[in-house]
Amino acid sequence: MSVAPFHLAIPVWNLETCRIFYRDILGCVEGRHSDHWVDFNFFGHQLVIHFKPKEEATDLHVSKVDGKQVPVPHFGVILPWEKFESFSEHLKTQKINFIIEPYIRFEGQVGEQATMFFYDPAGNALEFKAFKDTSQIFAK
Repeated sequence: MSVAPFHLAIPVWNLETCRIFYRDILGCVEGRHSDHWVDFNFFGHQLVIHFKPKEEATDLHVSKVDGKQVPVPHFGVILPWEKFESFSEHLKTQKINFIIEPYIRFEGQVGEQATMFFYDPAGNALEFKAFKDTSQIFAK
C-alpha cells in the first residue's frame, strides 16, 4: 500500500517545549521553522506546530472504544507491529504520561490492534497503533 504524505498543522501555546517533545522525545526530524511555527517529518508526514496563545481549557470530548475513554480529536500514525513495540518501550523510558497505556485492543477479533494514547505538552492527543493483519486497516 502506497500512502501519500499528509499535512497536519496543530496549535501549541508552548512552541519550544513542543519542539523539544516532537524532536527529542518522539524522534521527529525538524525541518523549516520560524519564530511562530516548526515543521517536522512525522513518520513520513508533515506535521507543523504553530504558536497560539494559551486559552482557557475547553471541555474534553471522549468516545468510548473497547471500554476505554478515547480523547477526540486525536491524531497519530499506524506503525508496523515491531516498530510499535519498540516505540512504546522508548516512550516508557521517556516517562510519557499515557492517557491509555500500550495494550492490545479487540484481542482475538477482526481488527485486533496495538494502541496507545498520550498528550503532547500543549494538550494535543496522539494515538499510535499497529495491526498484526494490515489488511484490517481499512476493513469494513
